[in-house]
Amino acid sequence: MKKSFLLAITIIGFSISSNAQDIKFGVKGGVNFSSINGNDISDDIDGRTGYHIGAVAQVGLTDMFALQPELIYSAQGIKNLDIDYINIPVLLKLKFAELFSVEAGPQFGFVINDGFRTGKPQSFDFNGALGAGVEFGSFFGQLRYSIGFTDVIENADWKNSNFQVSVGYYIF
Repeated sequence: MKKSFLLAITIIGFSISSNAQDIKFGVKGGVNFSSINGNDISDDIDGRTGYHIGAVAQVGLTDMFALQPELIYSAQGIKNLDIDYINIPVLLKLKFAELFSVEAGPQFGFVINDGFRTGKPQSFDFNGALGAGVEFGSFFGQLRYSIGFTDVIENADWKNSNFQVSVGYYIF
């Protein structure tokens, strides 16, 4: 877990120092539609509608590619079982037509709050994220889906699933 986090920070740091001429920093927020999937969970569970808020950076690598690291507070889980995370997605962004983009990459999540009465969720959550976005000057919008690769609870096949709708603003 710590090695993955350190690797992500190193990659971000290298990218920032190697291409400092095209960096944007901003804020974003939006709504989450989350659930938990797996073989050990009932089919009749209700998902949770939550929110996310945080900071985003966009580091230009070329005219078409950018690295987009984020630091996001994300309210996830299922109805009656809240699990809140600090998520750190590190996405490769492909930009085209000057407005549109697609993005994909890993997301590292750290539990900061949970609604478990008995037992505890795993403290680390590893996801894959895939999304699309639009930019209008300093304003942007994104749609993203993330799927969990690690179990939410030890010895249970429960994995996070989260769909996000975001809006944001690049401050500089």
